[in-house]
Amino acid sequence: MRRPIITLTTDFGSRDPYAAEMKAVIVGISPNATIVDITHQVDKFNISMGAYILASACPYFPEGTVHAAVVDPGVGTKRRPIIVQTERSCFVGPDNGLLALAARSIGGKMHIYSITNREFMLPSVSNTFHGRDIFAPAAAHLANGRRPADLGKEIHQMISPGFMRTIRRKDAFEGQVIHIDDFGNIITNFTAKQLQTMKIKDEARLKIGEVKQTLKLCKAYGEVKKRQPLAIIGSSNLLEISVNQDSAASKFNVQVGNKISIFCQ
Repeated sequence: MRRPIITLTTDFGSRDPYAAEMKAVIVGISPNATIVDITHQVDKFNISMGAYILASACPYFPEGTVHAAVVDPGVGTKRRPIIVQTERSCFVGPDNGLLALAARSIGGKMHIYSITNREFMLPSVSNTFHGRDIFAPAAAHLANGRRPADLGKEIHQMISPGFMRTIRRKDAFEGQVIHIDDFGNIITNFTAKQLQTMKIKDEARLKIGEVKQTLKLCKAYGEVKKRQPLAIIGSSNLLEISVNQDSAASKFNVQVGNKISIFCQ
C-alpha cells in the first residue's frame, strides 16, 4: 500500500519554527505520510506567487496527494478555511485565491468544503496560526482517508485569483507579471493559447513597464546570444520574458504585479 503524500507550500521561510510545527502536527496524526516541501519561500503575503507555484507543481504528484498551502494574510478574520476536492487531489488552505488556480490545473469536477468540524482541528486554535491548528490536521486526516465532508459542509464557491485576468485595450492585451523565478525570468499571466488567438508566432511586440520591445518568440533560451532577451512559453505553459544566461527582471527593472502589454499582430 502506497504511503500518503502531503505537500506544503507556505511563506513561512526556513528561519522560524512554523513549517516544522505543521509537520509535527501532520506526523502526529498521519505517521505514515510522506511530506514534500514544495516551497516555504513564497514572498510574505504574496498570494499570487503561492498560487502560481502550487499550480505549477501539483499536476506532477500522484493521485491522492493532499496539498496544504498557507499564504494567509487574512488569518483570524472571517475568511474561510476550505478543502477543494478534485478528481486527483485535495487542496487545503485559506479561501483567498491561493487554491483555485491549482485545483483548476488538475481539471475535472471539483467540490469545495468549508472546514468547520472542531473534531479535526487541534484542541486550541490560535487566531494567528491556522496552518498548524486547522490546515495541518485537516491535511493529515484526509491523508488517513477521512472524507472532506467529514470536516465540514459543502459550499459552492471559492475566491478566484484575479491576477490571471487579462484585459483587451484597443490594439493590445494587458496582463501582468505573476512571478519572477530565481533565474530572473519574468513569468506573465498570458497563456500559450492566448498567444495563438493573437496570432503571435515568431515574435512578440511587448510593452514592459514603459519600455517597448520586440522579442523573438523562442522554443529554447539558447536560440539567442548570451545576455540577449527573448520571449518563450515556459514549462508552466505561460509566456516568459527571459534573457539568455542573465536576469530579465534586472534588465527590465520589473517586479511582480507590473503590467505587461502584448500588441496584436
